[in-house]
Amino acid sequence: MRLEDLDYFLAVGRLGHVGRAADGIGVSQPALTKGIRRLEDELKLQLFVRTPKGMELTVPGRAFYERSMQARRELDDAMKEAGELHLGTIGLVRAGVTPLLAESFFNPACVELLSQRPAAKVQVMVSLNDALIPALRQGDLDFAISSLFESTEVDEFDREPLFADKLFVAARPGHPLLNGTKIRVADLAACKWMLPGSQAASRRWLEAKFAQHGAPAPAVTIESNASVSGLLSILHSTDLLTLISEITLSTHAGQGLAVVPLDDLTWHRQIGLLTRRGSYLSPLTLRLLEILRDHARRRAG
Repeated sequence: MRLEDLDYFLAVGRLGHVGRAADGIGVSQPALTKGIRRLEDELKLQLFVRTPKGMELTVPGRAFYERSMQARRELDDAMKEAGELHLGTIGLVRAGVTPLLAESFFNPACVELLSQRPAAKVQVMVSLNDALIPALRQGDLDFAISSLFESTEVDEFDREPLFADKLFVAARPGHPLLNGTKIRVADLAACKWMLPGSQAASRRWLEAKFAQHGAPAPAVTIESNASVSGLLSILHSTDLLTLISEITLSTHAGQGLAVVPLDDLTWHRQIGLLTRRGSYLSPLTLRLLEILRDHARRRAG
């Protein structure tokens, strides 16, 4: 089997279109089509069916795609490891971190790494889980630091808890909800909200809690494609509600905000490390992970 044929197949499987796949990997469409036919002949399988929208994987094609993606990532890891060993280089760290944890947790650890390894190079992706998880899955990140969400894909990632965090419903001081009467989820459903996008883990958690209580989904007035921590001045000046971490409450932006006293809408969660199970981690990456663990122990202490 030719490696380029496998790459052609994976590109079409990922994009569902021969033209876009050819443009993406920089080959001609005839060469790509010829490579896929060669692969199908070798496997004695039909991998795609043509549809009005492009190319769709067959059932055996889908199974081969999933296995091949994992094998290709492992091959890339093996080549990367061999190259680093041959060159004696320290390599590159590719880290993902949620906005909540960048300033307060990741940045000090990165500074410490650079003081120990002045020639180190670090690529950082700061985003919510809805972007970090696909990047980690595709091998674009070595690890991610985020809340350790529940997932059905339990065998895909290794999860290592670092420290505990809480997520609260928050409002401005003097909000009408905070009038001393007992608050119910139905009261929150009648309010307007400032929340991250619908794919964010915290947003999904809140909507699930509302559904458990028979309440409609939160009415979102302001939706952010990142953390709402940069928009908290809006909260101070309106009657909007939001979800906020106890980490943010301790910062300047969170000072003065009030926690809505409703235990059932307090998320006790773990912050930790996510890595692809069985993936190669360079010595430099392993060193940064050790520094992060040490900072987490100090935070917990």
